[in-house]
Amino acid sequence: MQKNIRHSVIFKFKDGVSPSDETAFFNAAKELAKIQGVQHFELLKQTSKKNPYAYGISMEFATQVLYEQYNNHPAHTQFIQNHWLKQVADFLEIDYEGME
Repeated sequence: MQKNIRHSVIFKFKDGVSPSDETAFFNAAKELAKIQGVQHFELLKQTSKKNPYAYGISMEFATQVLYEQYNNHPAHTQFIQNHWLKQVADFLEIDYEGME
């Protein structure tokens, strides 16, 4: 049985990223939900002080092929170049599937 792949990144912004830059970042991130194959897209805000990250983005894909297409999609690569690399200080990426 095929398990959905959940792609999650947790991150914090670089020092000096303004609130308006954060808004632009999240608005651009929302556009990723329009890429074919993206399911259950969420923007998340950290509520715990247990780690140094402040935000998260999570989504699911029905197959590995759809996940790989997302990774290589021009809208995703442009988001990485235009927003992620310029504004994110540190992150943790987790790609996983259910065990049952």
